[in-house]
Amino acid sequence: MRSPTGAVVAPDPASGGRRPSADRRLPPGARKPLVVLHVVASVSWLALMLCLLTLAVTALTTGDADRLRTAYRAMGLLGDALVLPLSLLTFLSGVALGLGTSWGLFRYYWVSTKFWLTLGAMAASVFALTARLHDAVRVTEAHPTGPITVADLGFVRYNTVIVPAVALTLYLFNVILSVYKPWGRRKAAGTLRRRIPGAGS
Repeated sequence: MRSPTGAVVAPDPASGGRRPSADRRLPPGARKPLVVLHVVASVSWLALMLCLLTLAVTALTTGDADRLRTAYRAMGLLGDALVLPLSLLTFLSGVALGLGTSWGLFRYYWVSTKFWLTLGAMAASVFALTARLHDAVRVTEAHPTGPITVADLGFVRYNTVIVPAVALTLYLFNVILSVYKPWGRRKAAGTLRRRIPGAGS
């Protein structure tokens, strides 16, 4: 099988003998900056969750009301400024790399797992996490001076720890998937039909 330029192109067994879609892959000049963007955004997102978790644990364990207010206000500022752009950059750059390289989005189990985990983590960060951070800020605004009791805080002090801790765990799992690349390639639909007697008839 030959390409339009006359070069011989080997058929892709997983695609049922069809020519591989090399023309859809990103050239190195576009792929490398995109990889840099994805890595920087992903590491920044991971660092943001670590910072939020550190501030949340500080607020949970401190007995100083002023320190608690400072921690929650800092969490609110970080969340409003960074959660949405970093989560979107990480997700969209990852999708672009999947579509623009031979990895694809759903050709490999580990890549598709990363896709769904990142999508879920992005939704949870944008909606659940920012809502919890706003709850914490509202507590500090309701008590600008003086002590803040456990009753005043309610479950906010636990939510602000739980949500970033879960998000951080998901991101770390994604890092492990990227490094170890487990589970291999998904079976092509055409290959499965050929292996099942009478399939596709």
